Amino acid sequence: ETRGGGKGAYDQPYRLYNLDVFEYELDNPMALYGSVPLMLAHSAESTVGVFWMNAAETWIDVSRQKGGGAFGALFGRGSASQPPAVNTHWISESGVMDIFLLPGPGAADVYRQYAELVEPTPLPREFSLGYHQCRWNYIDQEDVLSVNSKLEENKIPYDVIWLDIEHTDGKRYFTWDQPKFPDPVAMQQELARNGHKLVNVVDPHIKRDSEYRVWKEASENGYFVKNKDGSTDFQGWCWPGDSNWVDYMNPQASKWISEQFHLDKYNQSTTDMFVWNDMNEPAVFNGPEITMDKDSKHYGGWEHRDVHNIFGMLYHKATADGLCTRESPATRPFVLSRAYFAGSQRYGAIWTGDNTAEWSHLQASIPMILSNNVAGMHFVGADVGGFFGNPDAQLLTRWYQLGIWYPFFRAHAHIDTKRREPWLLGEPYLTYIRDAIRERYRLLPFWYTLFREASLTGMPIARPMWIEFPSEQKLFAAQDSFMIGSSIMVVPATEPDANQVIEVNFPTQENWYDMKTHALYIAPLKRQFSLDLSTTLVFARGGSIIPTRERQRSSSALMKRDPFTIYVY
Repeated sequence: ETRGGGKGAYDQPYRLYNLDVFEYELDNPMALYGSVPLMLAHSAESTVGVFWMNAAETWIDVSRQKGGGAFGALFGRGSASQPPAVNTHWISESGVMDIFLLPGPGAADVYRQYAELVEPTPLPREFSLGYHQCRWNYIDQEDVLSVNSKLEENKIPYDVIWLDIEHTDGKRYFTWDQPKFPDPVAMQQELARNGHKLVNVVDPHIKRDSEYRVWKEASENGYFVKNKDGSTDFQGWCWPGDSNWVDYMNPQASKWISEQFHLDKYNQSTTDMFVWNDMNEPAVFNGPEITMDKDSKHYGGWEHRDVHNIFGMLYHKATADGLCTRESPATRPFVLSRAYFAGSQRYGAIWTGDNTAEWSHLQASIPMILSNNVAGMHFVGADVGGFFGNPDAQLLTRWYQLGIWYPFFRAHAHIDTKRREPWLLGEPYLTYIRDAIRERYRLLPFWYTLFREASLTGMPIARPMWIEFPSEQKLFAAQDSFMIGSSIMVVPATEPDANQVIEVNFPTQENWYDMKTHALYIAPLKRQFSLDLSTTLVFARGGSIIPTRERQRSSSALMKRDPFTIYVY
């Protein structure tokens, strides 16, 4: 609950306004990188939802009311004898009231209804479901190839290595720092030799420089967002210094930026290189709340206040369109975006932003991943190890053991942190982390199947327990366990104890099987397990069929022709 909710309630409403928040607080209703104005209500009898389609700054108050409330009464499910209902009050700064009611009556019905409005998550490229190795920044071409060699030498499978802003020529996107990256094509070809890909960051701010082709073309064609006068270009400060921002509300500007990702425009790029959109809330270092002025003008006369929360999504879309059309026939893109809105799932992955190397952030990643999946943002991850700070070996190991169950699985770190690639930890941590990553690759056919299901039904991939067990009220608020699809229950170890005891609640009249030992547990059952750092708790649900590939390779591409092993539980 928010204001007026009594003890334990937030003192502010939830705020939907995409912002670049430095070292964000946990368990806070403040604004963050993405906004999805979707709310679900669930009881043992039914699930319903409401989608508030408005891209302006939005506030939501949550309170309880006796007798089922207005929403329950609307669907004929409210009476004075019922327990208190949750009511919500929505306020948007501008725009129209464009509201969609999702009557359910079950969770699968709500997700089918929601997918009909915003479209489901498309099936991604298989490599994007593997392990992504990233930091701000791998220093140069030699560093990239060294990390690639070390991963292969230590028999750690991975699919993608990432480059942050320092790979560019003075933060001019679509360029390379040539002294550090003298032959980017040869580098990409060497990575691709064993099926590996490269991802480069391309942020939306364009450095003001008359000698910079990208800025010059956008300026000459009038493609930048305007000031409130509607004629002069909006100007702000970001990583390159003085910058302008392309107006993606303008169809011609959006088409033009898409074309910059084509092979003939993005110099020394190849079809094995993909893209990361960061800072696209948009982040403006000298702007109000580190973003764009609300009275800035977009194509069609729209003020920025009207479209703020879709700015990042429109850039995400333009980038994905560019990667789709750089080849003939068109191929599926991979684009990671920090900012997002309802519908962003159509264009690629997102992540939870700049987290911290603390146990509390490891724990918080679970409800963050689940909340985004509940909101239809299925392809989501959290920075494994924490972006800020230096995790100790135990925290980093536990984060990998949890991170393999994020739909998007990437390790990332700040430029000021110590290097933390798995082999640097030594034994036994290297073995524990390698075993975890290998388990992700063993289950890639299962993950790909889940994304296929999501592309058809809109169902979440990482699911809170209540979605699979809708009548078990004790599971409604569960965050210490979650489901991957309908088949696998994960009970992560998230406390700073190398040896700990975890209690597992096995729900309903079902059989559950330990996925390592295949030991059987007949539910309903409450059981304690003693764990050391090598142990994880993952259980297959009786009646499930789980496809795997058991041969270990250095990338998903090299597994393509390997046989499947089918586990029937």
